[in-house]
Amino acid sequence: MIKAARVPVPVSFVRDVMARATAIPEVAARLPEGASTIAVRLTGDRELRRLNREYAGEDSVTDVLSFEGSGGHVGDLAISWSTAVRQAEAFGREPETELALLCVHGLLHLLGWDHATAGERKEMNRITRAALKRSGITLARGRL
Repeated sequence: MIKAARVPVPVSFVRDVMARATAIPEVAARLPEGASTIAVRLTGDRELRRLNREYAGEDSVTDVLSFEGSGGHVGDLAISWSTAVRQAEAFGREPETELALLCVHGLLHLLGWDHATAGERKEMNRITRAALKRSGITLARGRL
């Protein structure tokens, strides 16, 4: 992982959250055979807005973007630390909790989950909570 923004969170935190999330049976079943990688870039609002405009056609800031990989590289995540901090404050929790949520959320998108319908959203939220629980993280009521 390359940290593109100064973030007071150790790289090992992100690595551990992601590793624990991949231990969820539904997640593990969608990973490529053998070793796999995911790149996580922690950056700011300006870059997320640029990436969102360039790749998704949306001229707005977002919290996390997922870019599909190939072979053993599952893909790349770009996360706005600034947005993560604001969202954490809005939900009354630590920025690390929001960062963990965004990492898991992005991972699930890379593996094919979506939240376009109520059923999809319910399943994605269930898996997200289970993955975060493996890291000892519980979300505030109403966050998902």
